Amino acid sequence: MSSSTPCRLDQVQQLDESDPLAFCRQRFALPQHKIYLDGNSLGAMPAHVPARIEQVLKEEWAQGLINSWNDADWYPAPQRTGARIAHLVGAQAHEVIVADSTSINLFKVLVAALRMQPQRRVILAENGNFPTDVYIAQGVSELTGCQLQCVDPEQVMEALSEEVAVLSLTHVNFKSGRRYDMAAITARAHELGVLVVWDLCHSAGAMPVRLNAAGADFAVGCGYKYLNGGPGAPAFVFVAERHIPHLRQPLTGWHGHAKPFDFTHKYQPHPSLDRMLVGTAPQLGVLALEAALEAFDGVDLQVLRAKSEALTELFITLCDQQLQGLGVTLCTPRQAEQRGSQVSLSHPQAYPVMQALIARGIVGDFRAPDILRFGFAPLYNRYQEVWECVGALREILVSGEWNQPQFLARKSVT
Repeated sequence: MSSSTPCRLDQVQQLDESDPLAFCRQRFALPQHKIYLDGNSLGAMPAHVPARIEQVLKEEWAQGLINSWNDADWYPAPQRTGARIAHLVGAQAHEVIVADSTSINLFKVLVAALRMQPQRRVILAENGNFPTDVYIAQGVSELTGCQLQCVDPEQVMEALSEEVAVLSLTHVNFKSGRRYDMAAITARAHELGVLVVWDLCHSAGAMPVRLNAAGADFAVGCGYKYLNGGPGAPAFVFVAERHIPHLRQPLTGWHGHAKPFDFTHKYQPHPSLDRMLVGTAPQLGVLALEAALEAFDGVDLQVLRAKSEALTELFITLCDQQLQGLGVTLCTPRQAEQRGSQVSLSHPQAYPVMQALIARGIVGDFRAPDILRFGFAPLYNRYQEVWECVGALREILVSGEWNQPQFLARKSVT
């Protein structure tokens, strides 16, 4: 516990008063009387997005119809939106494009990376990763005849070898919030000739990501968590400039063609990152994400990260002070440089405890088997919300408020 971390309400309120990102909260349409600590699962809606989508629906679609692909600049929206994301992940504008879902983009880059390493037959991944990353890697290994090797996070460095074609890791673990040292791992992988794919779903928009500074090869990420693009928002994919000319992705759809409107039957990949496109973009989703990213305008990413660290540090300190002896265990690293923008706690009754907390208007989420997960979005979360959350959590645990039928019954989405 840091001796400088506030432990009184007036100190916490002072942090909110002096917060250099306080102005950003007004950019979001947050419900009153609710504390939202689940931005690492679904980001809050930026307040200006409905007006933009209304314009798309009532003017560009209803009136412009098909002409809006040209007249309203719909067609280059994946490239424009990718360029906005590139600023957040430390890439050049032409190295990031919005396309498909995270799972589909991961499939594309894993196959492309394997094609670039024909003499190597191992995909190295991690135990405890988000399941879809592992499922996709399993499918790719079956399709290509490669071997999938999964190791614990602490074993990644020693498992790297000249037999490994591609290393696939998530920058911030979805369950524990543990963050990898991207630069160190990428450097070691490259020493052995291994290409690296980073999943940025739990880091893009919550902290500076330095893909090019780390020498990363590929990255994927979703648009609906800290990027606030809405439920099921399109994902993005990064390919380092040096790899684009040699990239052969497996889903050779017409929007990835060099001249898609020539309608020739022989596929020729686009010379740019457009070759990562497949079919027609889900345009409403892309335009909503593009608008949502304006919430980051004028935001210093170093300040964003500093607030993220301060929010999570305050949460951990308050948990230490108030939850001792109540069956709660911290699952997230205490060292700020080793964690993302979330804190995870374990408790034997994590699911009903979280449901009781949500019933009080404090929204986090549950991850099986026993994780209470709290995501902190520095653009809109306040320090006093952290104070109130931990206080409510203590009351629920002390009173046994969680032990009620409506909280014990499992819902479809947790």
